[in-house]
Amino acid sequence: NNKPLPVRFLIVFAGPAMNGVLAAVIFALVFMIMGRPVAPATIGRVTDGGPAAQAGLRIGDRIVAVDGRPVQYWEDVVRAVQDLHGETIQFTVKSDAGERKVGVTPVKTKVRDLFGDERDAWDIGARPFAAPVIGEVLSGMPAAVAGLKSGDIVVAIEGTPVRTWDDLAESIHKRPGQPTRLDVKRGPETLAVSVTPNAMKDRGPDGKEIEVGRIGISPAAATTFVRSNPVAALWEGTVRTAEVTELTAVGLYKIAVGQLDRRNIGGPIQIAVTAGEQARQGLPSLAFFTAVISVNLFILNLLPVPMLDGGHLLFFVCEAVLGRPLSVRKREVAQRVGFVLLMLLMVYAVYNDLDRIGLFKIFR
Repeated sequence: NNKPLPVRFLIVFAGPAMNGVLAAVIFALVFMIMGRPVAPATIGRVTDGGPAAQAGLRIGDRIVAVDGRPVQYWEDVVRAVQDLHGETIQFTVKSDAGERKVGVTPVKTKVRDLFGDERDAWDIGARPFAAPVIGEVLSGMPAAVAGLKSGDIVVAIEGTPVRTWDDLAESIHKRPGQPTRLDVKRGPETLAVSVTPNAMKDRGPDGKEIEVGRIGISPAAATTFVRSNPVAALWEGTVRTAEVTELTAVGLYKIAVGQLDRRNIGGPIQIAVTAGEQARQGLPSLAFFTAVISVNLFILNLLPVPMLDGGHLLFFVCEAVLGRPLSVRKREVAQRVGFVLLMLLMVYAVYNDLDRIGLFKIFR
């Protein structure tokens, strides 16, 4: 208390800040030791009538340079397209026919972020190659009921060969409620599996509601992992921490103003359940989840609620504005109010956890 106000502010802020530093270090270690999954810059799908199709790009073309700058991964292509804001891009591509240069002019489109909000983006009408290998099979969905398993390779649908994951997804989407034959390669065997996609509501490219088929599968994770050197890994870890911090802060704001369902608030039970799921997926997934939890603690502790570090920082701001500290009485009252608010939040989070695992169904 005898320290100057700026020093006290920094001392208190250092506590939550260490959670952010820990998250950056965890991300950096993952990028350095295990690497990050990347997709090769090979085209796996070309939208009919889109810029890529009009320019003559074809499935199987490998993009090796963008405007003369070498690229290795699809994320490099996406970054270049977004950075040029609709300008014509010169792609250097390789195929069985040799190397050629192709000019593509992206079109402006709308995409939805994690919260469902629309934003502008640039699109060339091409997607990376992803093999039709099943990664996760959701319990209770048609794929699980039909006996599909992680690692299965879908080679044909209704007799039509499947080359990419997009081929698979597009075919399933077109057959809601229709029994569908999948030819699946499992080890040395090729099996015929019948599955009936669930009919589900979605939004088409024009924003209108449409009915699509879903069977409850997701693609296998990228098998190419790129390790970063220590300096690059630390920078990438810091950037990823900033991205997660922004997403978490926006999510909390949307929950507070009612734009997101408050049932998304979870407590210790949900953390334990999710941690178990991530652990089953492997050490990198568990490490990423730990880093995300650390970011959540960073933001939570900075909330301007007495009993939290953010509450103490709020007291310091008041002291700076008033020119004197708040009275002991006012701080005690604020601490009690903060304690009650935190307890209410904890009770609500645990209630959501218990409801999520179905504990209250027996009372309904």
